[in-house]
Amino acid sequence: MIVDMSESKRALLSRLWEEHMRAPFPPHMRGREIEGEDMVLLDAEVAGCVLSSLSGPLDEKRREILLACLAAVEKVLPSIGDEGNATEYYKHLRDMAAAAVGLGNADADDPS
Repeated sequence: MIVDMSESKRALLSRLWEEHMRAPFPPHMRGREIEGEDMVLLDAEVAGCVLSSLSGPLDEKRREILLACLAAVEKVLPSIGDEGNATEYYKHLRDMAAAAVGLGNADADDPS
């Protein structure tokens, strides 16, 4: 049963990743810091960890990075504003990071 849950989470994460790859990065976020977070770096770190999680279970270092990024996205979301699609872009980034963390937890619960 855990394998089925893991597969479902993996399928969700794959879909979120595909959507993310099609979404243009909000141009006005390049070179911008919000609440002390570099918005390009935040995007890149989440993307790298998500891509790793799609290849297999995250190691502890990447899991910690992903959790820190998830907290950072939550912190910056209220300050992004409505310019362009930035709020939606970073909400999607948050959802993708949360799905990757959830997948990692499912993988950790699977003893095989």
